[in-house]
Amino acid sequence: MAAPLLTSATRHFVADVYLSFVFWTVLTSLGLCIWYFPLWHMGISGYEVALFSDMAPALLGLPVVRKTLRRHKWVCAAVGLAGIAGYCVQSPGGRLLAVSVGTAGVTTGLLSSLYEDTVAETGRLDQTIQAWEAGLVASVVVRMWFRTNNPAWLVMDARNGGWNRTAVALGVLALADVLTRRSDADAEAEAAKKSDARVRHDANSGRANWVPAAFGLGGLLFVLHSLFSDSAIVGRWSWDGYPNTGPAPVPWGVLVVAALAGGFAVGHHVDVTTGFAWWAIGSAGAAAVTTTSGWPGFTGGLVLGAYAASVTRAVLRVQARCAPGRTFAVAMLWYNVLVLAHVWVVAYEFVPGGPLLRERTWVVMLASMASLLAGVRAARGSVGRGSANAYAVPVLRADRQRARRVLTVAAVAGLGAMMWRLPAATQRPVPHHGEQRLVTAAIWTVHFDLDNDMWLAEDRIMQAVRDLEADVMGFLESDTERIIMGGRDWTQRVGEELGYYVDYGPSPRKHTWGCAMISKFPIVNSTHHLLPSPVGELACAIHATLDVYGRAVDVIVSHNGQRENALDRRLQTTELARIMRESPNPMIFAGYVVTTPHARNYKILYRGGRIHDVDPTDSDRWCQYIGYRGLKRTGYARVSRGTITDTEIQVAKFVVPPADEHENAEAWAPSYTRVDEAAYAPEYHFPTVFRGKGVRGHFYHVFDEPRYYN
Repeated sequence: MAAPLLTSATRHFVADVYLSFVFWTVLTSLGLCIWYFPLWHMGISGYEVALFSDMAPALLGLPVVRKTLRRHKWVCAAVGLAGIAGYCVQSPGGRLLAVSVGTAGVTTGLLSSLYEDTVAETGRLDQTIQAWEAGLVASVVVRMWFRTNNPAWLVMDARNGGWNRTAVALGVLALADVLTRRSDADAEAEAAKKSDARVRHDANSGRANWVPAAFGLGGLLFVLHSLFSDSAIVGRWSWDGYPNTGPAPVPWGVLVVAALAGGFAVGHHVDVTTGFAWWAIGSAGAAAVTTTSGWPGFTGGLVLGAYAASVTRAVLRVQARCAPGRTFAVAMLWYNVLVLAHVWVVAYEFVPGGPLLRERTWVVMLASMASLLAGVRAARGSVGRGSANAYAVPVLRADRQRARRVLTVAAVAGLGAMMWRLPAATQRPVPHHGEQRLVTAAIWTVHFDLDNDMWLAEDRIMQAVRDLEADVMGFLESDTERIIMGGRDWTQRVGEELGYYVDYGPSPRKHTWGCAMISKFPIVNSTHHLLPSPVGELACAIHATLDVYGRAVDVIVSHNGQRENALDRRLQTTELARIMRESPNPMIFAGYVVTTPHARNYKILYRGGRIHDVDPTDSDRWCQYIGYRGLKRTGYARVSRGTITDTEIQVAKFVVPPADEHENAEAWAPSYTRVDEAAYAPEYHFPTVFRGKGVRGHFYHVFDEPRYYN
């Protein structure tokens, strides 16, 4: 008789892999949902307590909880599905509650399995670990296909590209598979009977030192989550200015998948992976990705990824030999401490004790690697104890082969995603009105692509960019490559689908909230500046030189500090003025200055930078400003924010003179005489879609219509 195409063992493994995918989906969306609340409160909101929902595994210290979950594994799987089923709840608070419940379920389910799957004869512990590893790789690959978003997150639904119903349906099928299996207690008894072994209802007799094991688990979870839950994170951490930016997320993100898959594949060689020399190699990679840019930093990240993946099996296996309640409580508490520290390094102005970790990502990385060292040393002393019997050996071998096949398929799928996206990622953008030598420049503070109702907003951001016909646009508060922002890169989608060159701006390891730029014109050179910030949050700027119709034109995108820090704002504005003053090229400035028109910092910027205000009569401004020199400004408009953020869009149109005309950019004085729209041909007009009530909440406001100038 022919062997069945899908054996029960394979079906169970596939179901476990999908539930592990749910684990990573829920865990990566928890921080993103929490972030919404302090973002709108401009400080600690109280909702941050939801972070500690992942400490539910501390309940495993109660024998009754362990016994119940041991016989009814479906309970945690069902609770975990709340973390993807809550998308139908409209209120942000309701979805945060759903993802918190889901987090409690998925973390308790995983750690319960690690403790209870301790009978060497059955091989269940290795099955659990391999499925969890494959679930991470599957999650990364899915996000590659969806341009760094996870379609099952609670911040997505059918309106912005979510596949939530499909994700829930697959989750129900996986849950049904778990429900139809025999309980672990029954499986253990049968395995013991076959091997003539004694049934053990507690951890194996060989105990491990639970304290280093707990710190190792917390450190491992943090490293995998913070740097390897998406293929673009390492690339953006090593990102630098043009022309030597380092590896782009497409196609080089596939190497992240390869590093993870390769590390997981060799994880059974615990004698090597738990050694000090192997940890030193991983630490060298961690140092490189933390301190260097470009290919050296990216390569270091790959080394760290391969190392973290390779020690996963040892670090997880040793948990089975530790008392569950205190071990898992400390492990998840330490993971949460690292997550908070990961935030503190950039949010230091808004949190208690912030200055202690100000701009000290290296401290967080050092603590993570020290934790991993503690974990692998604890594993080295205990994981090798005991041996599998004759029943277990073929089971373990078959499980290992099955896991490798899944990892291989996932890696090939990741490569397929990169090849599918490569043409769009490498296309040559075309300006909207090249015949008129027109440049439409805009600035927008997008609040980390998270809208007023806690939904991802990039679909509507792209619609606004498309409608504006922007050729160059700056985005502020744009860095989303941290745990609390979901570890994603929404600028990839903007660049690929709308056809732009993208400069992500200062990398996440530079400790800013981010400023990014998209351009229809080739970026010849760009420098990422960290502006003077002795008191408050670190301000950032991009100084780019673009090839605009054959002429070098400089663009500056910047985000200055808060109103409360007058010294910071003055120093930052002075530095921006110096950068602009020293450039001989025509200039466009689009930034967040935090000043009233004609006040001190305004004068420092415009007079000191030798640029002109797009409209000095516009007195109703505070944050965003546009300036220029050496170009003919034809129009200026202000477009309301819609429901995406708390800040409007400012946009201006310029004509770039030929290189042999007005060579002295500073000598070209602007005209502020306003004219009717009819004075210009239609190609120079602002879009009519924003007139009146506008579209999607965007409309011309303040002066209700665009302004045109002679």
